[in-house]
Amino acid sequence: MLTSSTTQEAASAEPEIKKPEEKKRDQASLLQHLITESQNEASQGFDTKSALEIARIINHEDAKVAAAVKKAIPEIALVIDQVARALRDGGRLIYVGAGSSGRIAALDSSECPPTYSTAPGQVQYIMAGGPKALASAVEVNEDSEELGQRDIARRRPTRKDVVIGLSASGRTPYVVAAVAYARARGAHTAAVTCNHDTPLSSAADIVIVADVGAEVISGSTRMKAGSAQKMVLNMITTGAMTRLGYVYENLMVNVHMQNSKLVERGIRILMGACKIDRETAVHTIKSAGRSVPVALVMLKAKVDKPEAVRRLAKSDGNVRLAIEDTVLEL
Repeated sequence: MLTSSTTQEAASAEPEIKKPEEKKRDQASLLQHLITESQNEASQGFDTKSALEIARIINHEDAKVAAAVKKAIPEIALVIDQVARALRDGGRLIYVGAGSSGRIAALDSSECPPTYSTAPGQVQYIMAGGPKALASAVEVNEDSEELGQRDIARRRPTRKDVVIGLSASGRTPYVVAAVAYARARGAHTAAVTCNHDTPLSSAADIVIVADVGAEVISGSTRMKAGSAQKMVLNMITTGAMTRLGYVYENLMVNVHMQNSKLVERGIRILMGACKIDRETAVHTIKSAGRSVPVALVMLKAKVDKPEAVRRLAKSDGNVRLAIEDTVLEL
């Protein structure tokens, strides 16, 4: 496990699969000590509250989430750089989750292509129960270490990849086994959890703990824990894509204009970044082959399309470095 103060060597052997009776004993023991499974004093008598009181209690507890995530920023930054390096060097980001955590992973991975035009397969997810678990509960599968190993093995993780396991409890056997397997194969691994000192923490290289405390409804980790995990994943992918140069200033420039909304967005991005009128923006985008990054480099560096394309290839798609005609280093 790597946190802000400790480092641990990667696992060199495949993870041990325990017998069913051993798993049950371990899980029962762990649940007794998980803060995410404990009762919240602030929501005592919750079922007797009015709608207004319910909303206020939930909002009050939700306000703690950002502060909990803030404490894990050093570890989040380490993962951001790992992911950026992996994607730059032809590797992948692979999320592993189950239940609500798996659905959050699926959401973040599916939003990367339309947001940053990432290539198919660059950001992936696997979850207990497979894609059908997105809409239908298949929670029984999350107890299977064998399925976790099998599903990640099918992706053939290597040292080029980053595998991130998500589990609010930090004890989900499916996720723990998948992360341990990926680590044994040389992949960079990270854990996103809401409890300290868990099996998932031991399985991963870097551990991101968002200690959000007890849920408003005991055990309903789709609430504060889910919000924290979504915030962390937003930070990781947004940070990595920004480090790769798919963001210029604070503008999402690596956008493919595949519908009328995205065309308009590309025009407005170019107008804002280059302080030009709409007519000039439209003309330049057409000249750039409907590519916002190419158009931006053309305008900022005052070069033609072939030179802009050459610069972007040289900088691995980093718009700022293409404008400056320098090489991407991470």
